Amino acid sequence: MPRLPTTPDPTRPSLERRSFLQTAGRGVTLLVLGGVYTIADEGFIATAKAEKRPDGRQRIPPGQQVISAIKPMGGEPGDPSKSSYRLRVHGEVGNELDLDMRALLGLKQVSQDLDVHCVTGWTLLGARWTGVKLKTLADAAKVKDTARHVVFEAAHGYTSNVPIKEALVDSVMIAHKLDDVSLAQEHGSPVRAVVPDLYFWKSAKWLTGIKFVSKDEPGYWETRGYHNHADPWAEERYS
Repeated sequence: MPRLPTTPDPTRPSLERRSFLQTAGRGVTLLVLGGVYTIADEGFIATAKAEKRPDGRQRIPPGQQVISAIKPMGGEPGDPSKSSYRLRVHGEVGNELDLDMRALLGLKQVSQDLDVHCVTGWTLLGARWTGVKLKTLADAAKVKDTARHVVFEAAHGYTSNVPIKEALVDSVMIAHKLDDVSLAQEHGSPVRAVVPDLYFWKSAKWLTGIKFVSKDEPGYWETRGYHNHADPWAEERYS
């Protein structure tokens, strides 16, 4: 069995984070998480901790530490070539899709600043992801009413599962850029899923397929003891 990603990717600081990091002489703190040194602004973090989401939950889930960047956390990369990339959208659909990179880029593109939360305890605030909303692909594929879950399929057999109601919200994306730059190979190039409201192992890197299913199909880590749902606010780390 190949080594597969245990955690989400490191990222470049977003424009907002870059701005406050430039004030390094004015109240910044050096944080250490898992042996990776990152700089985070105390005032920025304090503000984020006090903020609430539209659903009333705190912006930063319990047990999480805010970071600005993190090193790659493993996994065996897929083919990073955009010229040979294919994305299959299949399963409980009326119009199966087989998209190359040009076709994917031809769909409506969006950029969203999203917080992401790793099961190992780090949170990255306001990373800018660019790509296609999963909802856009679902509409194009004419997903059937019988679909209840989405399975993200990735290189080397990695999969992750998400309930369809949570997968088709506006924030869930199929992304090809991070902070306005094409994804690096270790971050999932050329395309990855982004599911910001669940622990980041659900956001499969090196994405090759999106399967809509009528019955749940727990993924790689879910069948190895990780929580099937993975809500960071409920600290659903393990089953």
